Amino acid sequence: LDEFVVVFIDNILIYSQSKEDHQHHLRLVLGKLREHQLYAKLSKCEFWLSEVKFLGHVISAKGVAVDPETVTAVTDWKQPKTVTQVRSFLGLAGYYRRFIENFSKIARPMTQLLKKEEKFVWSPQCEKAFQTLKEKLVSSPVLILPDTHKDFMVYCDASRQGLGCVLMQDGHVVAYASRQLRPHEGNYPTHDLELAAVVHALKIWRHYLIGNRCEISTDHKSLKYIFTQSDLNLRQRRWLELIKDYDVGIHNHPGKANVVADALS
Repeated sequence: LDEFVVVFIDNILIYSQSKEDHQHHLRLVLGKLREHQLYAKLSKCEFWLSEVKFLGHVISAKGVAVDPETVTAVTDWKQPKTVTQVRSFLGLAGYYRRFIENFSKIARPMTQLLKKEEKFVWSPQCEKAFQTLKEKLVSSPVLILPDTHKDFMVYCDASRQGLGCVLMQDGHVVAYASRQLRPHEGNYPTHDLELAAVVHALKIWRHYLIGNRCEISTDHKSLKYIFTQSDLNLRQRRWLELIKDYDVGIHNHPGKANVVADALS
């Protein structure tokens, strides 16, 4: 899984670097189906495609892109009038958040409307967020398909607005990730926020990073020495144990050099 095959309920996608690899991968997957007495309906199968639509994405040799049909559905979306409509829009847009740099920060005015105690007022800030998310989806980049035999690079940053991370390989973006701070995290010192961003990246991309070498770039110097520090609090110790599951190196990148992740947070 996630090396050359993706499974979602009864949907199976097999992808390969070459025709020879693909033939081998097909045999492995079909053999596994036979072993467990599972069947695929031939009329619903497609083989040897150079481009395929899968779960709202278009996948080709260039990488992964958003399905244009979904983009049309988003751009045609009318201004939400209720909390339910806001939640529906954010649900669809959020499905493609890996393509949207700075997603959490952009969506913040709209996500505030989802709070129970918040009165529903569609402000100019909400309208700007709504239109910006539409524009970002229309112009979303093509993300590369990761090679699990190569090293990864993760850029992390944190601010009082949220956490931001970028997963890269060979200088190309694999995915973006960001989220807003939880209420209790607002009290974290800067050091812990930066560490929280690292942990967030490792958790969300675990299926890519576990078992692979990963270099993590952060703009907080002290994180570089996290493995040798002895005066850690319980939260830091818990996070450190999680980090030790991965083959990682943590490096300091000054804020200006770490602009990719800075933008996300």
